[in-house]
Amino acid sequence: MSASGGGKAIIAAFLANMGIALAKFVAWIISGSASMLAEAIHSVADSGNQLLLLLGGRRAKRAADREHPFGYGRERYVYAFVVSIILFSVGGLFSIYEGIEKITHPHEVTNYWVPIAVLIIAIVLESFSLRTAIRESNHVRGKGQSWVSFVRHSKAPELPVVLLEDIGALIGLVFALFGVGMTWITGNPLFDALGTLMIGTLLIIIAIALGIETKSLLVGEGATDADVDRIVSAITDGPEIQKLIHIKTLYLGPDELMVAAKLGFHSDKPLAAVAADIDRIEQRVRAAVPTARVIYFEPDIYRPGDDPAPPTEEFVIRSAD
Repeated sequence: MSASGGGKAIIAAFLANMGIALAKFVAWIISGSASMLAEAIHSVADSGNQLLLLLGGRRAKRAADREHPFGYGRERYVYAFVVSIILFSVGGLFSIYEGIEKITHPHEVTNYWVPIAVLIIAIVLESFSLRTAIRESNHVRGKGQSWVSFVRHSKAPELPVVLLEDIGALIGLVFALFGVGMTWITGNPLFDALGTLMIGTLLIIIAIALGIETKSLLVGEGATDADVDRIVSAITDGPEIQKLIHIKTLYLGPDELMVAAKLGFHSDKPLAAVAADIDRIEQRVRAAVPTARVIYFEPDIYRPGDDPAPPTEEFVIRSAD
């Protein structure tokens, strides 16, 4: 998996979640806490999600073939979308079901110290996992870019998924600690059920946010505004063309951007000179935006008045907000 895939963050999250899930199941068996069961299912779902992200990263590396001439890079988006569905169904809906069940059929919680100890240890372990995800994200996060913007506009789905999972896991652990702690203090098992409902609602919110962002990537997003500006500058900075008539960009995968443009040349320029000019422009574009690996330039004769609109306004495809 490429650096942008955050393989280290995924592995760290997987190892943490597997250990935490086992401890939570043991605590649930001993105490009977619904919040602990919801958190155990949450950790199992997260562990499965990390395996799916790793699998998607491996499958995306397959070479292009006749059936998929642009390669398999978008498989990473498919697996990230599956992760959001799992979080919604296995994590969120199950937790809400369990919370409602415990409200209608209250169940006494015993041995409070066991789930509380497990939850405190889990918070520490999840904090380490989140720290790893933050470090890995900082390698690819733009300078001055906010975390909300990074999650919304990142073309590599793995790091935003792990970040949201880890943040959701920490908040969920706090909810579970609230439910078990208040049940211990008041003796009312309703708080344990309430903690479970809060965990389920949190997971559904995270799943919907992930689903919206990965759907946009699956449909197809163009380059960011900054990258489009760099590409346009690389094309127009040289003396080769009269005008950039129009340009479109599309991410074929997190690390592979396709650039297609129509370039207006002088009508009297020989074909060999046009080909040499295109080669130089391609070199400048790849130097400006290294992810621009697939480039198609269509040479044309520019006729003033045929296309009065500036290329950066009407004809440049921008990334989805």
